Amino acid sequence: MTVRLGPLSLAVVVSVLCATPRIDAQLTTAVTKAPTKTILAIGAHAGDMELTAGAMLIKQRKLGDRIVILQMTLGEGGNSRLSPGVYGAQKRREALAADSVIGAETIFAPYRDGEIPNDEAVRRYVADVIRTVKPAYVITHWSHSMHRDHANTSLIVQDAVLLASLDGVVTEHPAHRGVRGVYYADNWEDAESFSPYIYVGVSDEMAQWREAVTKYEFVGGRISSFKYLDYYDALSTVRGAISGKGRAVAFDIDSFGKRRVLDSLP
Repeated sequence: MTVRLGPLSLAVVVSVLCATPRIDAQLTTAVTKAPTKTILAIGAHAGDMELTAGAMLIKQRKLGDRIVILQMTLGEGGNSRLSPGVYGAQKRREALAADSVIGAETIFAPYRDGEIPNDEAVRRYVADVIRTVKPAYVITHWSHSMHRDHANTSLIVQDAVLLASLDGVVTEHPAHRGVRGVYYADNWEDAESFSPYIYVGVSDEMAQWREAVTKYEFVGGRISSFKYLDYYDALSTVRGAISGKGRAVAFDIDSFGKRRVLDSLP
């Protein structure tokens, strides 16, 4: 389908090279039954959210939630054997195929790989996506990353959630104040100071997750020397062992969200 966590009702322990069409035009109208809630996953490159959060997104889709993935760039610079234009077209096809397996709608943002700007205009763009999609939860990158696109995306999303809620910030769509929380995905490139806080059991979703992420050629090891599939498959075992859930994916949240106020010990 073309076109995303505070507590969740999850099984929780606790084209880029040219102007894109209007956000509305990229969103499918195929959803006929009102979903329980909408989850918006925002990745710097096509494949980022599918690899890190895809199994959880599959689980939530099974539970009736609407899933939307915003691809900030296609990651079109990631293949030294192909031009950005050719590889970008390939990544776009792969993203649509992978997200179809997940059951997600896809939005392609108008930014270039390695060049996501950390400015007001991109914050307003993402804020308007949030206003259009009306998510209850947003998933994105942890802000401490070796990759500037990941770090910039995280900072942009944090500000955009606020901007989307303010009536005084004018975009094409009215304010949306329904975001209950922002969750940060467990990405090997964003490991600095990342501390898993939320664990979601995904044992039953792993086969579908593998089917989805292997739609991307780079995941199979034919482009990058990094073994993406092996890493994230093994990581789900590690997170599952820690959480007692068999297979699991983990998320961090902002430190202020970890505060608990009690009248007495439970």
